[in-house]
Amino acid sequence: MTQAREIRIHNKSNRPDNIVLKETLIEEKCAEIEGRMPRTLRGYFLYLKGNLLPLSRLSYLRDLRFFFRYLISDTDLTDAKEIQEIRPGDLARVESVDINIFLDYCRKYKVERDDAVYIYHNDNRSLARKRSSISVFFKYLYRDGLVEKNITDGFDPIRLPKAGDKEIRHLEDDEVMVMLDAAESGAGLTKKERQYWAKTKLRDRAMLLVFVTYGLRLSELHQLNLSSFNFSRGEFKIFRKRGKEAMMPISETVGRALSTYIDGERPAPAEADGPDRDALFLSLQGRRMTERQIRQMVKKYTSIALGTGRESGYSPHKLRATTATLLIERGNSIYDVQELLNHDNITTTQLYAAHRRAAKRELIKELEWDKA
Repeated sequence: MTQAREIRIHNKSNRPDNIVLKETLIEEKCAEIEGRMPRTLRGYFLYLKGNLLPLSRLSYLRDLRFFFRYLISDTDLTDAKEIQEIRPGDLARVESVDINIFLDYCRKYKVERDDAVYIYHNDNRSLARKRSSISVFFKYLYRDGLVEKNITDGFDPIRLPKAGDKEIRHLEDDEVMVMLDAAESGAGLTKKERQYWAKTKLRDRAMLLVFVTYGLRLSELHQLNLSSFNFSRGEFKIFRKRGKEAMMPISETVGRALSTYIDGERPAPAEADGPDRDALFLSLQGRRMTERQIRQMVKKYTSIALGTGRESGYSPHKLRATTATLLIERGNSIYDVQELLNHDNITTTQLYAAHRRAAKRELIKELEWDKA
């Protein structure tokens, strides 16, 4: 078995090494999938590379790979045995009804492997993304003359719930305090959890404070470095979606929590000159915490605040919703909140204000004086 070679970054940009490395690894995954696809689609791959962010590009490629596997195993539209053998003529035989049948198949399907049978179930949001991926693909085929007609107009619509109809789940003020107290005192943790907590309590509390103070996305917190922070100037840099950068002021509470963690608990990096040497939040092994580890940590402490089991704890995204909702409840401008959270569209921020107005309407109903 060939041993994986170490990746070394020679970074001349102003972006941190860890972000450049992450994008490089995503691009390698894209290249690996593309290498197993028909060579006639090289133009499509260039189109994705030039128009989509790396993670979106990877998602589109994975959806296309799944569709090709479906064509081979579940239809008679191609005689190909491998994805690389699929030809434009095979794709020209695909009709819109075939895509609609494929999307219905995606709602619930099973995959048999040596160890088990896996059942996959997709909701309408996941189906809409797959529909979008396949639609972009067939529009490209038509535009470049690989097929003679555009079949995408015949794709069945997939109904998604209106954003305003979705309940916005977040922590209330008192629940935020319970969560932070649990990280500080260990209250509500099991005996086994307390063994780890004793070694990570300063880190955990600092991470939770950064989440609820700034409403960061999981990926934004995950990639924070020591060099992201300029404590003398009282600010730190975060890297947003689409390559955007933003400077944030360091609040007194967050500054104290981070300094206490860095000076008193942050372990030495596993490798003095390794890729994690600059990472802010490290595991006990001296490695940058993974997004999965951060997500589990948040679920643990939020479940204590909510009084539920660990699996019912909130995700980091709901801490982001907590920041937005609590700021708006305190009377802050939705435009300021939009800027803080980096919402592309003000209507996204307005959802939190609308949620608050709905709560007010329910209260007013309790004081109807004219009874029917």
